[in-house]
Amino acid sequence: MRILIVEDDTAVRELLAQGLTSLHHEVLTAASGSTGLGLALTRAPDLVVLDLGLPDLDGLTVLKMLRTVTSVPVVAATGRESENQVIRGLEAGADDYVVKPFTAALLNARLNAVVRRRRGVEESDRMRVGRLEVDSGGRPPH
Repeated sequence: MRILIVEDDTAVRELLAQGLTSLHHEVLTAASGSTGLGLALTRAPDLVVLDLGLPDLDGLTVLKMLRTVTSVPVVAATGRESENQVIRGLEAGADDYVVKPFTAALLNARLNAVVRRRRGVEESDRMRVGRLEVDSGGRPPH
């Protein structure tokens, strides 16, 4: 999976990148919201891990901007742990929310869960019985 980490803290960014790389992911990194937006648009990651406390743009702003141009799954990864902050992040378009500190293994499990849920939504119009597959979403309208 190609994962984009948008995190301004160099140590956190590097630890996450190393951990996710060791779990066989391709990892892209950005230290700012604007760089992250550019990479999200040009490198087409499968998933974005987005810190909400960025130096140039607020993470919620970056999230809202991402949502206007792509449906890539986004996991907010931040120190903002109040219930109100979590709600704001999810309502702004995050698919999941994880509070620092966390390990790369925990983040990997959350990323896989987001991808599984997303895949379930995409495949909900398909039904498989043995070798027969019916895609009701692919039929032309009447």
